[in-house]
Amino acid sequence: MAERETEHRRIVVETPDARREVERTEAVRYPDRSGISGAAMAAIVVGVIALAAIIILFMMNQQQTNDSTAAQQPSTTIVQQPAQQPPVIVEQPAPATQPAPVIVNNPPPSGGSASTTSGTDDTTIQAAIDKKISDDPTLSSLGITAMVLDGKVTLTGVVKTEALKARVERAVRNIKGVKSVDNQISVG
Repeated sequence: MAERETEHRRIVVETPDARREVERTEAVRYPDRSGISGAAMAAIVVGVIALAAIIILFMMNQQQTNDSTAAQQPSTTIVQQPAQQPPVIVEQPAPATQPAPVIVNNPPPSGGSASTTSGTDDTTIQAAIDKKISDDPTLSSLGITAMVLDGKVTLTGVVKTEALKARVERAVRNIKGVKSVDNQISVG
């Protein structure tokens, strides 16, 4: 509620003809002073801001604690490893200390031709295949394995395309002494 107060004043009014005194009465209203002062309002605002800052810091600390707790718990990690390539087998001929014996006058009992040089031929074919593959930069990076037995070549390994599979087979077929090629290279 506002306070009312009456104020009385005497004013002298001079005019060129006369001088007179006038009493003037004014009602003055003063606002109610029971509200919050400016200093109290500023203190409340500062307190609210400080409380908000404390709550935010507390929440950030809780989040960091939760993150570090989660980091300490063991997690399952799946590691996918590439399929293993079969090992490359390279057969090298043993150093010859004596010439191989040659059978001259004894025909084979079955009536066919003698195959005394088959082991040497396989070694020669294997060396030629290994050289052909290692000399070609594309083929050497594939990890292809070639095994020779009685002139028959078995190819194993994994390539990315059918064209690479056919290219390896063509390269091996063109080597002297290769009778057949069993191409077991898979495309993946």
